[in-house]
Amino acid sequence: MNNSQVYDETQIQVLEGLEAVRKRPGMYIGSTSLRGLHHLVYEIVDNSIDEALAGYCKNIEIIVHKDNSVTVKDDGRGMPVGIHPKMQKPTVEVIMTVLHAGGKFGGGGYKVSGGLHGVGASVVNALSVECIVEVARDGKLWRQEYSRGKVLTDLECIGETDEHGTKTYFKPDPEIFEEIDFDYDTLAQRLRELAFLNKGIRIMFEHENEEKKKEFYYEGGIKSFVEYLNRNRENLHKEPIYIEGKKNDYIVEIALQYNDSYTENIFSFANNIDTVEGGTHLSGFKSALTRVLNDYAKKFGFLKENDKNLSGDDIREGLTAVISIKLTDPQFEGQTKTKLGNSEVRGIVDSIFSEELSSFLQENPQISKTIINKALNAARAREAARKARELTRRKSVLEGTSLPGKLADCSSKNPEECEIYIVEGDSAGGSAKQGRNRKFQAILPLRGKIMNIEKQRLDKILSSEQIRALITAIGAGIGKDFEIDKIRYNRIIIMTDADVDGAHITTLLLTFFYRYMKEIVEKGHIYIAQPPLYKIFKNKKEYYAYDDKELNKILNEIGGKDNKTQIQRYKGLGEMDAEQLWETTMNPENRILLRVTVEDAMAADEIFTILMGDKVEPRREFIQENAKKVQNLDV
Repeated sequence: MNNSQVYDETQIQVLEGLEAVRKRPGMYIGSTSLRGLHHLVYEIVDNSIDEALAGYCKNIEIIVHKDNSVTVKDDGRGMPVGIHPKMQKPTVEVIMTVLHAGGKFGGGGYKVSGGLHGVGASVVNALSVECIVEVARDGKLWRQEYSRGKVLTDLECIGETDEHGTKTYFKPDPEIFEEIDFDYDTLAQRLRELAFLNKGIRIMFEHENEEKKKEFYYEGGIKSFVEYLNRNRENLHKEPIYIEGKKNDYIVEIALQYNDSYTENIFSFANNIDTVEGGTHLSGFKSALTRVLNDYAKKFGFLKENDKNLSGDDIREGLTAVISIKLTDPQFEGQTKTKLGNSEVRGIVDSIFSEELSSFLQENPQISKTIINKALNAARAREAARKARELTRRKSVLEGTSLPGKLADCSSKNPEECEIYIVEGDSAGGSAKQGRNRKFQAILPLRGKIMNIEKQRLDKILSSEQIRALITAIGAGIGKDFEIDKIRYNRIIIMTDADVDGAHITTLLLTFFYRYMKEIVEKGHIYIAQPPLYKIFKNKKEYYAYDDKELNKILNEIGGKDNKTQIQRYKGLGEMDAEQLWETTMNPENRILLRVTVEDAMAADEIFTILMGDKVEPRREFIQENAKKVQNLDV
């Protein structure tokens, strides 16, 4: 990056005031839930990362204090402290108190930046009960205090220093946030990501409440990122392929590595922002990858002249890749900034990547052969899967239905009000069918455990009667053919026994939904039923407890354990009759449902790989590490 850029008061442009932030915080940080709370940290850290992208910052330190206040410190240039020419007050004060004041609007402060385009610091200030900024710049140390967006003290010089950089302390406002409790894992995940995406930057993170301290530093950048993502998989070549190129002001970095799984994992970023919906950089990568590998396969005889080209899906089977682009003027589609829209980026990524990948393939014939053979096997399996998939496609009403025989469907045809219970075992299925409300509740019993789809290709998966029944009942296809607006039920509820086998079946089902119907997980259609663990009977009255804590509470309320108190521990759903199952687990007025959400696709992917993959050691470590977080393993 060019280190000669000027960064002073003349580069800070002011667009509008701060009043709306406290009235509508969700517009600026997404929500006032824990997600919005963590966003405050990201906003301040993003400002430090912008300094790093400009070539001035090497170290960033984040501390979550015991009272859930936060300090972020960097060794960048330090915010400008001179008087702002338009606002006639110290520039640091303008940055901290005026919305859309920042060096990212073409004033020349930054060529490349992420963040919320200058919204960050002022929004954090507005939503904090206390905020203090210290700036080390030009040999002096400056300090200013704020509260809820208002200035408490004038900017003052509090001493001399040979350091440079900015330190921001803030304490989130309890009037704004539903809950103030920073989660170590959530923050660590994003900070690790930022360290991967910006090689050579050192990020120190300390969480005083959880007594954890971690340093993130990756000289390998996104190459290290791919190694990290693939660390629990069997890889087909030892090192990720790494490609870096620059064209005009665009910097493109791509790292990729194949493993022996059957799913693709591609993560794309623009200026460090996770573009979960992809965009032009992802399109350029995919088209180049498909074209280059097909050209190679034809040139070296893997594909004969009359053979069909390998499809993009064939070529991306078992691929883990990270695409990171840095550009001056990113155009993000939608308010959430999750899709890159710059049209010129597609061609730039395509040309840089295709040229470098072609050279790599020719110089590494053994790796090339492994990748092409993987894709050829995928193509054969895809053809078999296509035939099998035809069996699972639900015919339209005009053609007559082909719903699975074991499905007890509901009478309503309005998906909005319908729900389906996926029930383990025929006996529990029988009770559920008798106890349900037939108008809106459908029941699909499954016999035994479904296939572990993590270890199978789609053609094998579709040969399973259980899985075909699931796909047909839900009615929206599978994989690339999946269409969310065709689902027949608004709520898909997994109902299994509260034991280890039940937990395993739940995990198998969740893995299947996440891998092949991801949208129903992302859009919040998947639930897990919570059947009670105990039935308490005393003085002709029945009580139900869903865990040990609730059991003890009920026993205290009804006078504890005595001869008149009977406690039954349910070993499985089959022990409940239809009425009990309805009353405790299926009646919308009484039941407890856990909604399954995917906050972070990367973390979810990793957990499913660990739990369902071939490697035993990561699974053992995961269980050992998380066992202490589970109070009752049967729940």
